[in-house]
Amino acid sequence: MVGRGASGRGSGGYGEGVGAERTRQRILEAATEEFAAHGLAGARVDRIAARSGMSKPMLYSHFGAKERLFDAVFDAHVLANAQRVPFTAADPADYARRLYDDYLADPALMRLVMWKRLEQEPAGYLYAGNEGIDEANLADIAEQQRAGVLRPDLDPADLWTLLIATAAAWAQGSVTVVADRGDPHPVHQRRRAALGEVVDAALRLR
Repeated sequence: MVGRGASGRGSGGYGEGVGAERTRQRILEAATEEFAAHGLAGARVDRIAARSGMSKPMLYSHFGAKERLFDAVFDAHVLANAQRVPFTAADPADYARRLYDDYLADPALMRLVMWKRLEQEPAGYLYAGNEGIDEANLADIAEQQRAGVLRPDLDPADLWTLLIATAAAWAQGSVTVVADRGDPHPVHQRRRAALGEVVDAALRLR
C-alpha cells in the first residue's frame, strides 16, 4: 500500500490525495477572500468557484453547503493562528506582541471573526473547536498564577480574555484605529511596546 501510494498510481494513491488537497486549498483560499469581504450571508458560491477555477459542483462535492465551507475557512484560520503564535503564559507581553504581528499578517482572520459573531455566534464561545486549546492555555495561566508570575486575583478565563482583547486593540474591528501593514515601522514598534507595557502592568505580578 505504501509503495502504490508513493508512486501516485492507482485509486486512492498518494498522487490523488495530493491533488485533492491542492484543490481543497485553492477553494479555501478563494473562499477566504469572499467570506472576509462579504460574510456568510453575502458570499456567493459562484464567485468562489470562479476565483478558484473550480465548478460549483466541485465545491459542493468537497464541502457541501456554503455554511460548511465558511466553517472550514474559519477553522483553518483559527488553527493556523494558534500554530503560528503558541501561547506563553510566563510571558504574556511577548504573546500579545506576537499576536499583534499575526493579526497584521492575516487580516482576514479578524474579519472572519467579526462575521462569525454577527451571523453565527452572537454570544458565548466564539468557536467551539477552540475550547480544548483554551483549556490548555487556562491551565498554563493557573500554573503561572500559582508560581507568582501572574495576578492570582483574576480568574484564568478572565485573564485570558483580557489578554486577547488587549492584543487585538488595533486589529480589524477596532472602534478607534485599525493597524495596517503599510503603517510606518516606528508606529508598529510604538504599538508593540505599548502592548507589552500594558499587559505586564495589568496582568503580571513580577
